[in-house]
This record gives sequence, C-alpha cells and structure tokens, in this order.
Amino acid sequence: MLALSGCGILIGKSEAKEIAEINVSSPDLRDGEPLPRPYTCDGTQGSPPLRWSSGPLPTAKSIAVVVDSHSPSESNVHWVLYNIPATTTELGPDAASSPPEGSGQAKVTSGKAGYEPPCDKTANYRFSVYTLSGKVKVQEGAPLSVVLKEIADQTIARGRLTAVHTE
Repeated sequence: MLALSGCGILIGKSEAKEIAEINVSSPDLRDGEPLPRPYTCDGTQGSPPLRWSSGPLPTAKSIAVVVDSHSPSESNVHWVLYNIPATTTELGPDAASSPPEGSGQAKVTSGKAGYEPPCDKTANYRFSVYTLSGKVKVQEGAPLSVVLKEIADQTIARGRLTAVHTE
C-alpha cells in the first residue's frame, strides 16, 4: 500500500511521459524539520496548512494531496484528499475537517477517512501534492490502493514537503 503512495514510486507507475515540478510549502512546516506537535496525535490542529505552485499546466483538472510516513518499523498513509479544484493553490489549517467542495477523502491505513494525525516520533512524514489530468473516479469507500492508482495514472506534476520526525 505505501509503495504506491511514495512520491517517486506512486509516479513511477504513471502513464505520464513528463512530470512537471510543484513547489510545496507551508506557513507552519519546514522541509527537513520536525512535524510541529499541533499536527500530530498529541495536538489538536488537524491537518496542517499547505501551499503549492507550478508553471502553467493547461491540462490540469484536479489536485490530490497524499500524506504518508515511513519508519524502520512501519509505513502508513495518513491522508488522501483528491478532486481538489485545479485552480486551488492552498489548503488552510484543518482542511480535512472542511475539505474543498467536490473533493473526496480516501480511507487511510487506519481505515478512517480524513486526516489521521501521525504519532510515530521516529518516522518521516511526506506531504505530497499532485496535479492530475482528470478527476479521480472511484466509488465512495474504495480501497486505498485503488485511489492511489487513480492518482498515479493521472499525475502530470508533483512536489513534496518532508517533515523529519515529530516535535
């Protein structure tokens, strides 16, 4: 399951010939630094705010966000938000509780739909943003692997911000 969600591996199975780069940032997260406590299972903030930008992508139809983790002992997917309107360039704090209109959230590794706050203090957390050439067309409650494959098959741009461990 996680093998499909890693930015390189997820896209490695894509039919896309050329993958553009997306710049991913956050007012609360810094690439290569710890995930702030408010966005972990010890906090109360829910999903962190994210921003992204890229060059013009005329074939963009939607955006997907995948948050996954990897530690020596296990791998997990913590959030999959898809069918975000292609004109969207940011998500505010706790967007999982109030996602953009028309978007969907997949069931993550725990079986819950929405943002599952990370708890493993030794894991790295990848906040990956994908621009897609279409909308993810799956039935509600579809298996995580099916949703991730739909994202991979339609990816035309990608980027990520990685938090190293947790505070």
